Amino acid sequence: MVGSLSLAKGWFLLSLMVLSFGYGFAAHAWDLFPKTYVVTAANQAGRQAAGVLWEPAAEEYTEPRVYDRAGARTVDSTAVQPGLTLVVSAWAWDGESMRPGAKLLNRHGRTMHEWTPDRQAIFGGTALKGGNPATAKFHGAHLQPDGDLFLALSYIGLVRLDACGAVEWTLEEGAHHSVTAGAGETFWVSGVSDERRSTTERHPNGFPGLDRSVWMDRLLHVSADGEVLTDINVLDVLYANGLERYLRMAYARGAFTDDNGDPTHLNDVEPLPASMADEYPLFEAGDLVVSLKHPNLVLVLDPDTRTVKWHADSGPDDRYHLLQQHDPDFMGDGWIGVFDNREDFTDRGAMLGGSRLLAFQPHTDSVAVLFPTPQSDTIYTKNRGKWQPLDNGNYLLTESNAGRVLEVDSTGRTVWEWIHEPHSEAQVPFITSADRYDLTRPEVASWPCSSLDAASASPDRTGRAAD
Repeated sequence: MVGSLSLAKGWFLLSLMVLSFGYGFAAHAWDLFPKTYVVTAANQAGRQAAGVLWEPAAEEYTEPRVYDRAGARTVDSTAVQPGLTLVVSAWAWDGESMRPGAKLLNRHGRTMHEWTPDRQAIFGGTALKGGNPATAKFHGAHLQPDGDLFLALSYIGLVRLDACGAVEWTLEEGAHHSVTAGAGETFWVSGVSDERRSTTERHPNGFPGLDRSVWMDRLLHVSADGEVLTDINVLDVLYANGLERYLRMAYARGAFTDDNGDPTHLNDVEPLPASMADEYPLFEAGDLVVSLKHPNLVLVLDPDTRTVKWHADSGPDDRYHLLQQHDPDFMGDGWIGVFDNREDFTDRGAMLGGSRLLAFQPHTDSVAVLFPTPQSDTIYTKNRGKWQPLDNGNYLLTESNAGRVLEVDSTGRTVWEWIHEPHSEAQVPFITSADRYDLTRPEVASWPCSSLDAASASPDRTGRAAD
């Protein structure tokens, strides 16, 4: 009997070791929680042992290098959308270290303005419930015409900086991933709870089938001075609209484990502009398009009634299937474009063919692949990734993990690109977002603390000052 018990204990311990190894391998391969924190803790321990005040290692801002070139490259200057591109990433700082921030670049890749704030100082120099500000990345940004910049410090909070980089206010509500302008000088922000929870006001006894506490994503409507106007719990929305079945996707990824607890992984929320609302028969101005990465789900929500009016569902062929998608945008004529990462187990998306840009037209139940085309380069970023529809019909694509931003025309042909300077021969800083703004050099030169001289800018062929 004793031998049988010892044998059973042995098999039990062996099973735990196998399961732990298996989840550890999956966490590393798929960037599941707690990979980032394990790497961070290891680096911190090494530095503290050496008696060095800890800051993140440069490798924590980088990914394996894909391209052997760097800087800006214009393929067709006549086809490029005018303006300046705001890039949120990390750059060399004080020798070998790196510091995250944002740079406003012209088409030649020259810096027109930059913001590289001290993250720890922004939030008072102490660790918060969402983590340590000194180790978090900026992920989510919005630039105002006067040079004010909103930056989301991942899972810590939101900061509004002026053009000089001075802090106007902070909002410690777990902001992350996206900041988008709404109506009347307000903004919609991706947020998260300040601790893991299992109940909400709408579900005081917990969520059916959810037997543990999790991080709860929130859709935050924020005023221009940093006040939360609306706070919508994402899990409440899914259960209220009969969409909890999509959480099985997150369950399959291990998102419900005690080590992870990230069932929805909100990565974007954007309102339908009033100027575009007539083009969307099923929706009203102010309705929100929302992307939930772990359930592979994009939906449109009425923020007042919390009713889901549409969600992208699996159709008859592969065109309908989203896989770890990001950044849905209303793009006009009833279409919603989505950056579909199509994460697979290969280095460069060889199994599924790389990342793509999908478009859904809800009122006709139509879907189209906008990128790639036979004229396209292949792109792939297993996580992160963004896109932006431009006024001239082009698309700005952010191949985040490759450190690349490219502008393509409607045929998929590349007309412009910018690739981050590598950190080393093998590594390049990843880009969390890139957006084109209708700004000129003279406009930026008028900002406080600008180092530009507006008088030095000469008009280009369009009559605009050269950027």
